[in-house]
Amino acid sequence: MLKGFKDFLMRGNVVDLAVAVVIGAAFTAIVTAFTNGLIKPLINALGGSDAAKGLGFNVLHGNDSTFMDFGGVINAAINFVIVAAIVYFLIVLPMKHIQERRKRGEEPGPAEPTDVELLTEIRDLLRAQQGNGPSSRGN
Repeated sequence: MLKGFKDFLMRGNVVDLAVAVVIGAAFTAIVTAFTNGLIKPLINALGGSDAAKGLGFNVLHGNDSTFMDFGGVINAAINFVIVAAIVYFLIVLPMKHIQERRKRGEEPGPAEPTDVELLTEIRDLLRAQQGNGPSSRGN
C-alpha cells in the first residue's frame, strides 16, 4: 500500500500539480511582502511624474485613475522570478534528482504473464461464470 502511494507521489504530473499549488499559495505571500517592503520602495525612489505614486505617469493630467504604474509591473515581474527560482531550486531540482536515483536503482517489476497464461485464465473465468467450473482437462 505504501509503495503504491510513493509511486503515486513520484509521478511527474502530481509533482507539477504540487508545484503549481505551492507557487499560488505559499511563496506568493512571502515574496510579495518582500518585494512590496524592500524592492518597490527602491523602484519608487526612481520617481516619475509623481514620486509619491512610484515609477509611472498620468496619461491624463489630474486624473489619478489613468496612472501608468511601471513600478507595479516591475515589482510583479520580480515577484515571479523570485517565486519561480525558489520553486525550481527547492522543489523541482531535488525531485528530478530523486527520480533519477529511483531509475538507476529500480529493480525489474514482476514478470508479465504470457499470452497463453492470460488466455487460460480468461477461459477458466468464462467457464466459472457459466457454472461449469474450471476444466479438469489439460490445455
